[in-house]
Amino acid sequence: MHRPGRSGRSHGNLREQIAGAKLCDEKAVVNELIEAFPLGSDLQRRALEEGQELVRRARDQRADRSRLDAFLEEYGLSDEEGVALMCLAEALLCIPDDSTADAFISEKVLFGDWAADLGGSDAPLVNASTWVLMLTGRAITPTAA
Repeated sequence: MHRPGRSGRSHGNLREQIAGAKLCDEKAVVNELIEAFPLGSDLQRRALEEGQELVRRARDQRADRSRLDAFLEEYGLSDEEGVALMCLAEALLCIPDDSTADAFISEKVLFGDWAADLGGSDAPLVNASTWVLMLTGRAITPTAA
């Protein structure tokens, strides 16, 4: 049995609405929500200040970030190399045999512009990884499929 929420809608109905909206245009949905739930200027100001403070703290703590965070910062999903590494990691979880894994690694590493990221991070491990990826890409001989 579903208990109605504050708006009188059941949780089941709300879940259906959320599921139905997951493929909607994000900007349109955000604009609808802004219109449906307007914030006063004081609340908007406080939200902006809190957001700015979060960004300031994150930037101040940059030196304390983990090696993984540094690697993800250098190779995010906004460039081809980051996408190639993410595809590589995901696929390696599913590839059943070594020869297929080797071929897949070769394909992904061969076409990255790793030299463009060389020295781009202040994290030594990230720079060392970039060197390895760059050298590996140069050592791989493309094979015809």
